[in-house]
Amino acid sequence: MSEAEDGGSLYVLTALLVTPTRFPAVLGDDFPEACALLGVKPVADGYGLVLGQDEDGARWTVVVDDVALVATAIASWDCGMEYDLSPDERSIVVSLAGWPLELTVSASGLPEPHDPEQGADGTGRVPLAPPSAEVWGPVQRRLGADQIAREWADWRERAATDGGTAAAAHPGLARALEEAGAYARQAPPPGRVRSSFAEEGERTLRADGPGWSLVARTGEAAFVLLDEEPGVVLAIPRDGFPDHPDLPELTDVLTGLHRVAARPA
Repeated sequence: MSEAEDGGSLYVLTALLVTPTRFPAVLGDDFPEACALLGVKPVADGYGLVLGQDEDGARWTVVVDDVALVATAIASWDCGMEYDLSPDERSIVVSLAGWPLELTVSASGLPEPHDPEQGADGTGRVPLAPPSAEVWGPVQRRLGADQIAREWADWRERAATDGGTAAAAHPGLARALEEAGAYARQAPPPGRVRSSFAEEGERTLRADGPGWSLVARTGEAAFVLLDEEPGVVLAIPRDGFPDHPDLPELTDVLTGLHRVAARPA
């Protein structure tokens, strides 16, 4: 339990990081976009997000600048350890009504989670809310790419057995590869390309652009999702598409992305 910005109690349910190397996909294609949605400046160290409920059960997302504290709490919880996350009131940057994600937990002994009245956070904004599962757009596209990254082995096997979705002649795929390749020549905004550890010394690459998301493993295949193709996953084999010399080489694209990607410290 911690103190909310107005001095009331906040019962903490979970926490997230918003940094150039790690931020929830629901917030944007890159770190500055995520910060803009939260109404904060994109400072280099980033922020922690603390999601909880007040004494009336209302949902709150508290943005704090004590990133180390939030990172320690997340690491402890991931290891199955208890950690009392209680940010100092001086670390609070802003308190926003609502949650950007759907949570399956709630604080015991409180009313059911609900959004406070619009304007209760002093910003006049509509409360943050989880993305809809009934529509397809940039948020759903990015979440789909994150899911592929988490379930890489299953998607790699699927692509190997059925070839994935035929993609070689898709104009959206060509555009995505060209724009991803261009990141190596002109660095994109922080967080637009991210690299994280994977098995056997490989790395997972995540890149986003206007209308597309790419997820890949170094030395392996890649998958692309497009705003214009709801729910469709376009598979790119490791050797690319030799019969389509007009398409950028996948190896070259991934090498460039790996070079400019933001990496966790």
